[in-house]
Amino acid sequence: MTEDMPAYGLWSLVVVNSLVFIIFAFSFGKPRTPRDWRSFGAFSAFIVALFTEMYGFPLTIYLLSGWLQARYPGMDLMSHDAGHLWSTLFGLQGNPHLSLLHIASGLVIGGGFILLGSAWRVLYTAQTQGRLVTTGAYAYVRHPQYVAFIAIMLGFLLQWPTLLTLVMFPFLVAMYVRLARREEAEARQLFGEEYIRYETHVPGWFPHLRGSEEGRTRA
Repeated sequence: MTEDMPAYGLWSLVVVNSLVFIIFAFSFGKPRTPRDWRSFGAFSAFIVALFTEMYGFPLTIYLLSGWLQARYPGMDLMSHDAGHLWSTLFGLQGNPHLSLLHIASGLVIGGGFILLGSAWRVLYTAQTQGRLVTTGAYAYVRHPQYVAFIAIMLGFLLQWPTLLTLVMFPFLVAMYVRLARREEAEARQLFGEEYIRYETHVPGWFPHLRGSEEGRTRA
């Protein structure tokens, strides 16, 4: 952005960026069931809240303006760079878009979308064949799509934290955990011993660091 261009009040960018990421997530996740739509809707709300503060109205900066101005008297609070609060709080110098934190954020977000897409493909194939999905990303964790949504949100928080999204994040994680438990209960009824064996060897959220099944515990 140039100095002559306003950092906020850019509502067209709010709409465009929100739609890009929501449509992108939709194309990767392709929600079908009411449960899928609830998880996708919660993720979409997070994205809208994020870009509203990133380009629309900087609520977090406004609420923290007194403290920020006192601690960083030379900082232009209404500049776009000021919205990268982690860079400010950690005293990182230079363009925040080129910082290691911002690069890590992009990698986490990109990895989340890749995981989301790969998980959906194997899930869709298994569902059309009426069988339990245990291949692809599901060979490493039982809930890769929820892991992907959480990773994408976490990546955005590394890049542009706001009070609203920081509050939303734990609630959304808790929602995904509840949805996952319901899915597991339904899978046990539908697949019986097959699913019980599967969940005994495959963790729910964090993949095992070693390939051996020896000593694995249920996540």
